Order: sequence, then structure tokens, then C-alpha cells
Amino acid sequence: MTLVTYLAEHRLWLLRTPATSYALRLDADDRPRHVHWGPPLTAEQAATVPGPVCRDGSSFQTEGYGELEGPGFGAPSLLLRYTDGGAGVEWRHLGHEIDGGHLAVRFADRHHPLEITLHYRVREDTDVIERWTELRHTGDGEPIRLERSDSASWTLPVLPGVRVSHVVGGWSSESQLKREPLPYGETVLTNRRGTTGHQANPWLMLDAGTAGEEHGEVWSAALAWSGSWQITVQRPPSGPVALTGGFGHDGLSWRLAPGETWTTPVFAGLYGASGFGGISRAWHAYTLRHVLPHPGELRPVVYNSWEATGFDVDLDGQVRLAEQAAALGAELFVLDDGWFGARASDRAGLGDWQVNLDRFPGGLDKLIAAVHGHGMRFGLWVEPEMVNPDSDLYRRNPDWVLHMPHRTRTTLRNQLVLNFARPDVAAWAHDWLDRLVTDHEIDFLKWDFNRAFTEAGHPGHDDPDRLWIDHVRAVYAIIDRLRADHPHLRIESCAGGGGRADLGILARTDEVWTSDNTDAVDRLGIQHGYGQLYPARTMAAWVTDSPNPLTGRLVPLRFRFHVAMAGVLGLGGNLPEWTPDELAEAAELVARYKEIRPVVQHGELYRLGDTDGPVSAVQYVLDDQIVVLAYRVSARFGHPAEDLRLAGLNPSSRYRDTATGHVHHGAVLTFHGLPLDLPGGDHASTLIHLIREP
Repeated sequence: MTLVTYLAEHRLWLLRTPATSYALRLDADDRPRHVHWGPPLTAEQAATVPGPVCRDGSSFQTEGYGELEGPGFGAPSLLLRYTDGGAGVEWRHLGHEIDGGHLAVRFADRHHPLEITLHYRVREDTDVIERWTELRHTGDGEPIRLERSDSASWTLPVLPGVRVSHVVGGWSSESQLKREPLPYGETVLTNRRGTTGHQANPWLMLDAGTAGEEHGEVWSAALAWSGSWQITVQRPPSGPVALTGGFGHDGLSWRLAPGETWTTPVFAGLYGASGFGGISRAWHAYTLRHVLPHPGELRPVVYNSWEATGFDVDLDGQVRLAEQAAALGAELFVLDDGWFGARASDRAGLGDWQVNLDRFPGGLDKLIAAVHGHGMRFGLWVEPEMVNPDSDLYRRNPDWVLHMPHRTRTTLRNQLVLNFARPDVAAWAHDWLDRLVTDHEIDFLKWDFNRAFTEAGHPGHDDPDRLWIDHVRAVYAIIDRLRADHPHLRIESCAGGGGRADLGILARTDEVWTSDNTDAVDRLGIQHGYGQLYPARTMAAWVTDSPNPLTGRLVPLRFRFHVAMAGVLGLGGNLPEWTPDELAEAAELVARYKEIRPVVQHGELYRLGDTDGPVSAVQYVLDDQIVVLAYRVSARFGHPAEDLRLAGLNPSSRYRDTATGHVHHGAVLTFHGLPLDLPGGDHASTLIHLIREP
């Protein structure tokens, strides 16, 4: 399959993926115009698609602003200001390059010293289309002011109705899925807090209001960026819906200096005709194949000591926890906060990354040796981007934090944000992290980020708003360098829970701490929203105590495990307080998870049942294996659990239940359903593992 075709006579490019195609052309004034995004078209067919026109019959205009292949008259993707008072772009096509599935279309402004390259990448094994933009100042005079520099805009066909799917939330209530009619006018999804955010996530899905879980056309887009971001969707009274997205947020601007190149993050798009489930599976497969650093690995069962000990950590207590965690089958032991400096609470010590020798005489090596002696890997919690005012680091370097002249330095969680846009601060962070990993046998870092940007200034810098971009780029660079220098190191992205989950950070880390809320009932909704875009292989999920430390809810151990087993299983409870029966049941369930782990972490996900209904379930399919996890939160008298219709099976095959030995016919499981043997009462759950018979 030819991935990219150019039709010179039509000045049109056609990009092909396995099941979709995308086309753009140049108009008479060299402006790039969207043509098609949807089902496959041949080059001949794409050439016959009429160009977009306004209601008055004229071509769409750019209103003085550069639109990165948008339809016109919408939110600008590219907003520029020049020193002579001019704005926008008058496009002049310079040429293009095709390298396999990578298309780069080059332009220059007709008057100002600016070159723009629009990048597109398609592959033979995914329908995801990656897009990004490069801007280059080709002159030697004054800088060009960038007031908005999005990665790309996407245009849908005209639809009879439009519905938008996205997630909302907050701390400990992340990823709450919303599907609602798209209002007319402009809808802006954004985060202005310096990281991806708990309140929203940089992706969305659009459909005509008729798509279901396994049927209907869906258009979607996701931004690979871990800082502030914005996505603007425009629905006009008539005509196509368009969206544009990129890094930064309203009110920021940056200088493009002479000779400088400005590269945006990828804003990827995906069209599919198999409903929301099909779109999710396609995003999951793309993430596993082309985003994660080590996609083929199985994530280990982790034990994290935080909920057992809080800040009250010491060598003897952690060694005892490690022994108990290993007995349950944990494969990675993580020492959380409190191991360094004067860190007896969240009020002091953050930034002083030296081992507290009163708590760990001789350092961490004795604990690490004990953990490794139990056959587990060792991990450590760190929060490199933060500092307590009550710390030696801050007392030495008070100017290292984000701050503004003559403004109060607001503390959140008793801490401030270090300015990683400063090369000296970023170098300091890399140096201590590198020494920590080099000097100890550390296999894993839980990289946390517990507060938003405030007073985000950079005094003395001639382009202070760049810190919003440069801080994130510095985080990326540090992680990339650590991983290159320490190939064995694995990293979890955490930001007060799920506040830093996106395709940008997943290109550098191995999993995401999905939420600080470990309540199994709440986690069902959080995991449902997270899994719309991100695969189970990246979704860290712990089993903790009952009553839950956050919500106080009482939930059976079996239910807690079955919810966490839908992702990367972890243990976080206060094990010394668990009864012998609970410990025995936990060990059995950990062993059971290890049996099904390849299917959960690498299989295709099907969401079964209504999340608001009596029973919901997730199903994973990998080759000849099927895993089903079904949940009933609340029992209703007279409403027994109905048989659960499975998906993704071969109707002519037979499937054996590994627990009971019962053999089911694929056609019956698909069209009539799988009987559910749920325990009585609330918070009932079950796990079914099926294997296709030869």
C-alpha cells in the first residue's frame, strides 16, 4: 500500500491508513485546505471531492490568521504578530517531501521571514494519523510573536447532529466520561495548571449522536503533551465541525527569534466506523505499538507502602512490609514519601533528596538488599519538580521557583514549583536523580507532581511565558536522558493521582497512577473514562484497605481485587492489619491475576453492559484467550444478573472455562450470553477466563 500519494495536477495529497484515508489540497492562493477524513478513497475519488466554500459561494478566508488546514472563519490555529503591526500568514507553497508515511508540506509567508512546515505521518498498522507543525524564523531582524501555535486542525464532514465525548473531573475523581450534544459556537476544552490536569484530558471524540459502543462512525483526536493545553471545537449553524488543538493556553505568547525553529507536539487523529469500542481499541493498539518505551513488557504487581505507613517510615518497618508483600506475590516494592531530608510531613524537606539516616541507618542499601532478597524489584517515590519553603534547597536558592516580582508566593500542599525552564534547575534535578539511580540498585521511580503552577513568572527572562513550554520539555529531556543512561529503569507518571496522563508522558514512562482514589466503586467510573483512550497496560490500580481510607466505603476484598485486576494490579493496603484469611485470599487472587495478566495488559478491550445498569463488565481478548471481569455494585430485588453477551469471539469456536472446565460455543456466548455466577448482595464480582479449544 502506498501510504502517501501526490496528484500534481490537482495539487492534492492523499494519505492512506489500513481502513481510512485523509486528503488535503492547495487552493489558488496556496492555502492548505482540508478535503477528506474518513473511509478509504482512491486518489481519483479524492480529486473529485469539492473544496469547502462559504455560504456566499466564495472560498473560506483566513481573516488575517494562519489556519493550519482548517476551513476558515474559525478559531485560529496559528496566531502571529509582527513588529510592523501585521498578523497572520499569506501562504506561499515551497514544496513537499514524502518519506514513506511521512509527508512534510513547506510554506513561506509572502512577505515576512517565516517558514511553516505541516507534518503528517501515517503507518501501515494503525489508522491513527499524526500531525504537527514547525515554524522557522528565516530572517535576522526582530522576533515574531506567537500568540497561538496549535499543532493541527481537524475537519469533519457535515453531520446531521454532533455529540462530543470527553472526560471531566478533579483530584480523586478523574476521567469521568461525558457524552453530550456539542453546542453551536465554540467549545473550548483546556487546562491552565501547567500539567495535563485532573479536570480534563487532551482528547475528545465526535460522532453524529448515533454511535454506540460497537457501531457507528467516530472521529477523535488526542494531543501528546503534558503541560497546559487547549482544544477548540467549532460547530457553525451550517457546515462542518472543526477542531484545533495544541500546547499552551489563552493569554500566553512566545517569541520566535531569528534562526529559531518552533516545533509543536503531535495532535493525532483517528477515524473509525466501529463505535466507541472500536476507536478505543485502535488507540490502545497505537499506544502499545508506537508510544510506550517497552510495550511488550508485562507490568509487575507492585506493593506501595504509602497507605500502610504514610510519612512514618523506617528500615525495620519497611523490611517487614516487604516480607509480607513478597509472600502475597508482589514483584516490585516501592518506598513512598518520607525517606529523605527532614520529611516527617508534607511541610518540610521536599527538595532535599538525601536519605534520612535516622530512619535508614547506612542509607537505603539494607532495605534494597532485603527487597531484592525476596525476589522483588525496588522502587522509590520522588517529586523532582517541587520544593518546600522549609527546606535547605529553598533557603539556598529561593529564586529557583516559579514566582513574580512583588507577588506572594502561594503554597499549595505546603510546596512551590521549581522552574525547570531554567537550565541550572533542570541540570540540578537530573544530577541528583542520576546519582540516586547510579548509587543504588533502583529499578523504578514513581515520579509525582502534586500542585499546579501559580505565580508562573520567570523574572529576568526576556520571554517569560516560554516557561509553560520549556518546563515540560525539560521534564521530557530529563526522563529521556535517565532512561538512556539506565536502560533497566522503569518510571510511573503520577501527579496527585491522574493529573499527568497523556500520550506525551506515556512515550517516556511505563504506566500512570490513575487516581489517588482507590475506592473500588469509584474506580469503576475512573477506569471506564481512562480506558476510552489509554490501554490497560498503562493503568495502575491498587487494592487497599476497607473501609477505604478516602471514602470510608466498605467493600469486599474480592471486589476490590477484581476492579484492580482490570489494569496493572498493585497492592497498597496496611498488610499487618489484614487477617490471615484476607492474606490467604489476596495471595490466591494475585496468583490468579498473573495467569490472566498477558490478556489484560495486551489484549483487546470490549466494554460490556451499561455502566449505569445492574451489571457492567470488561472483556479482554488476546489470541485464543478471553478474560471477563463483571461487577454488580448494588443488588436489586427481582433483578438477577442477566447472561452477559460477549464480543470479539469466533462463533464457530468452542471456549473452555479454565475454572470449571465447562465448554461454551462461541455463537451462544455472542448471541445469548455467558451466565454470571455472582455472589449475593452488593459489591459482587466475578472473573471468567476462557480458552478457545483447538
